[in-house]
Amino acid sequence: MEQRQIFVHMVLLLFTVNVIASYVTVKAEVEGSESTDRILELPGQPKVSFQQFSGYVTVNKVAGRALFYWLTEAPQNPLTKPLVIWLNGGPGCSSVAYGASEEIGPFRINKTASGLYINKFAWNTVANLLFLETPAGVGFSYTNRSSDLFNTGDRRTAQDSLEFVVQWLERFPRYKNRELYITGESYAGHYVPQLAKEIMTYNTKTKHPINLKGIMVGNAVTDNYYDNLGTVTYWWSHAMISDQTYRQLISTCDFHRQKESDECESLYSYAMDQEFGNIDQYNIYAPPCNNSDGSFSTHHTIRLPHLPHLYVTWKFIYSQAVRKLSGYDPCTEKYAEIYYNRPDVQKALHANTTGISYKWTACNEVLNRNWNDTDVSVLPIYRELIAHGVRLWVFSGDVDSVVPVTATRYALAQLKLSTKTPWYPWYVKNQVGGWTEVYEGVTFATVRGAGHEVPLFKPRAALQLFKSFLAGKPLPKS
Repeated sequence: MEQRQIFVHMVLLLFTVNVIASYVTVKAEVEGSESTDRILELPGQPKVSFQQFSGYVTVNKVAGRALFYWLTEAPQNPLTKPLVIWLNGGPGCSSVAYGASEEIGPFRINKTASGLYINKFAWNTVANLLFLETPAGVGFSYTNRSSDLFNTGDRRTAQDSLEFVVQWLERFPRYKNRELYITGESYAGHYVPQLAKEIMTYNTKTKHPINLKGIMVGNAVTDNYYDNLGTVTYWWSHAMISDQTYRQLISTCDFHRQKESDECESLYSYAMDQEFGNIDQYNIYAPPCNNSDGSFSTHHTIRLPHLPHLYVTWKFIYSQAVRKLSGYDPCTEKYAEIYYNRPDVQKALHANTTGISYKWTACNEVLNRNWNDTDVSVLPIYRELIAHGVRLWVFSGDVDSVVPVTATRYALAQLKLSTKTPWYPWYVKNQVGGWTEVYEGVTFATVRGAGHEVPLFKPRAALQLFKSFLAGKPLPKS
C-alpha cells in the first residue's frame, strides 16, 4: 500500500514538473518572441517612457503573406488601458504613414526626415495603439505570391486581419483579455466593421473570445449609393461645381451601379479637372503642398474609394518652406516616404526583413487599382454590431470633399434609429469642436474645420473625441 502511494506521488510529481516545464518553455517562447519585436529606439527619436514593438505576423504560410504592425504602449499604466487597433484605408494605404506618423501616433517626422518629435495629442496617452498595415502589399506588409496584389479585396483583408489579431494576441498574451477597440478612417470604413464582424464570428467558435468592445470610423466609406449622392451634394453645396454640372451628375449617374457609365465618369472628370481648381480635395480650405513658384513637382493617383473608376490626384513636394494653416503642414506624407525608406529606420522597426524589391510607399497603387471585391454597403454590419451591443461611433471632418459629412449623414439615416440625445454643439477648450447626435446604438459627431484625416487637422478635438468614445460618454456640452 505504501509503495503504491509512493508510486502515485512520484507520478503526480513528474506530471507537475512536466506541466511547469512546459509552461516555462511556452512563456519563454512568447516572451522571447515579444522581446524580438521590441523597438529599442528609432533614429532621431526623442526619449520616451513607453514601450514600442514592431514586426511581422504571418497570416498565410502557403502564400507567404505577412502583415506588419507597430505597437506604441501607453506611457502611464499600460496594463490597465485598452488595446486600440488603427487601420487606414485607400484601399492600399499605410497605417504607419498616416495614422502613426501624421495623425494619432506619438511621433511626427520633421521636415528634413532626419528625426522625430513628440505629438502632444497622441492617442497613446489614453490607450495602447496597434497600427496594422493591411492587406499584404501595403507599406511593409508583403506576400510571396505576386498574384495576391491583383486579386485582393474586402473579404481577404478581413480574414487576414482576423488571423493577425488571433496570432498577435498569442504573441502578447497580456492583451488577451483586454478591452479591444478598432478605429480607422476612409476606406477603413469597410475594414473596421468587417474585422469586427469576423471577430464576432470567431468568438462563437472559440473558448477564448476576443474582448471586442467598440469600433469608431471617421470620414468612412459606408454605402455606395449614399456616399456618391452625398459627395455630389457636398460639391454643389460648397460651390465646388456649377449648378449645371450638379444637375447633369444627378440626372446622368446611377449611383447604385458599381461601374458608372462613360458619360457619368466624364462628368466627374470634368468637375475635378475644370471646376474644382487647384485645391486639396481632402480639405478644401487647406493649402496644397506646392513648389515655391506655385507649381507641383510630383504626383500619384489614389482611387476615390466609393467611385471605383475615378482617381484623386495627390500632389506633393518636399519643401523647407511650406505654407501653414493653424500649424498644418501639407507635406507630411513626403517626409514619411523619405524616413521609412531609410535602412537604419527599417532596421530599428524590424521591417523589410525579406528585402522587398520595391520602395516603401504611403499608398500602393497596384492594390488600389486592382481591388477585387468590395461591399456595396456596410450598413448591414452596423445593424449586427448594434444588435450585439458593440459600441459604434462615426465621425466626420466637415471640410473633406472626398468622403464628406453629407455622405455619412445620408448613409446613417438609412438605419432609421431613434434619437437618444438630439443634435447639439460639443466643445473643446471653450470652442465648438463640432456637432453631435446620439442615436440608439450609434453616436455621430462632426469635427468642425477638419479634413479627411481629422486628427491631422484638428488634433486636440480628435483626442477629445477619442477619450469620449473610450469612456462611452457623450461629447462635452460646455
